[in-house]
Amino acid sequence: MKPTIPKGTRDFLPNEMAKRNYIFNTIKEVFRLYGFNQIETPAMENLSTLMGKYGEEGDKLLFKILNSGDYLANVSADELVTKESNKLVNKFSEKGLRYDLTVPFARFVVQYRDKITFPFKRYQIQPVWRADRPQKGRYREFFQCDADIVGSDSLVNEVELIQLIDDVFTRLQLNVLIKLNNRKILSGIAELIGEHDKIVDITVAIDKYEKIGLENVQKELLEKGLTLHAIETITPIITLSGDNGTKLEMLKKVLATSSVGMEGIQELQTVLNYVAGLNLKTAIEIDLTLARGLNYYTGAILEVKSLDVQIGSITGGGRYDNLTGVFGMQGVSGVGISFGADRIYDVLNQLELYPKEKMNQTNVLVLPFGEKEQVYGLEIVKELRKNGIATELYPDVVKIKKQLAYADNNSIPYVILIGENEINTQTLTLKDMLTGEQYTGDKDTVFAKIL
Repeated sequence: MKPTIPKGTRDFLPNEMAKRNYIFNTIKEVFRLYGFNQIETPAMENLSTLMGKYGEEGDKLLFKILNSGDYLANVSADELVTKESNKLVNKFSEKGLRYDLTVPFARFVVQYRDKITFPFKRYQIQPVWRADRPQKGRYREFFQCDADIVGSDSLVNEVELIQLIDDVFTRLQLNVLIKLNNRKILSGIAELIGEHDKIVDITVAIDKYEKIGLENVQKELLEKGLTLHAIETITPIITLSGDNGTKLEMLKKVLATSSVGMEGIQELQTVLNYVAGLNLKTAIEIDLTLARGLNYYTGAILEVKSLDVQIGSITGGGRYDNLTGVFGMQGVSGVGISFGADRIYDVLNQLELYPKEKMNQTNVLVLPFGEKEQVYGLEIVKELRKNGIATELYPDVVKIKKQLAYADNNSIPYVILIGENEINTQTLTLKDMLTGEQYTGDKDTVFAKIL
């Protein structure tokens, strides 16, 4: 039987990895430009670290890892008969694959609080895992590229992250929209209808607005115990239209009696005022249905959508004032974003926006006519590599036609042919694989044409 991989995971061929590395390198370059430092955390965390941080729905999507050895040793026969998997899993699984990079980062900050300086700016590019149903744009294993600032509650940090997003997508030549909201506004809405205890249910439901539509959101809110009056009050708020200024003015009227709601409006206004003077290329839109459904956001929430390809969010994030508190460290405010590298990869593939010069792994292939020419070729390869040119020497003495086919199949732009004449005259013959043009000259002249 032909071997396969689990659904929701992918292999990447060399040309695909060249594309992915273009994305990672672009994002890394911007992260460093903005003063972020790289860290890494383990693929697996203790379940006690992960559970309860993503809401009930998020907990269900955690991949649990069976304990080593006899993982059923602590489970009685009676417990097995009950088949209550949620209770049993705590007995034979202590660890899980990380669901995102933010919660492990919060654990990291608390664990190394004496070794880092606040405000602490970190970036992290690693895979995460979710036991989700695979579909277009949604994978069980995917990379996240995160940037976070902790130890500062200044809204300048939100502005910096919006600038960073604009910078990344401008470099990738992607046409995107940044959507903004504030969790305090959502809390104000819940307060307005007297359902503050149901804030999680409300945010989880309205966050699905774009996917399932208004009618289904209303139906879900009804199922969660909200009254028809409450739903009728929420509906015109989350469906507000107009520009950002119009939406803010309407919100000020609707949430005038909610102190937390007004605080959220003021924060949103401040961020937009800062951004207005920066002449960003990316449009920003207030979206009151944006909730991101995660328990740890407490202030700004943002999401990035591709305007040219129908796919889910390709970047998201927000402020999470209380996240480190669950690990025993109070009073540390943080804000962060996460680029969905796999979705960005899919978007760039559909739009074919990869720069060709970044896709070539090897720039030059040296083709020896025989064994004597191979020895000479090794010297040429060494010199080219010393000059920073990615170079290969074809390892087998075979017909030149086969060697040229290798260059074609691997999109290598230049080949250097070495025969007996080249050795005798101490020259090289350079062929441009795109145009078919050939040039024979001394080593320095040929190198200059490549460099």
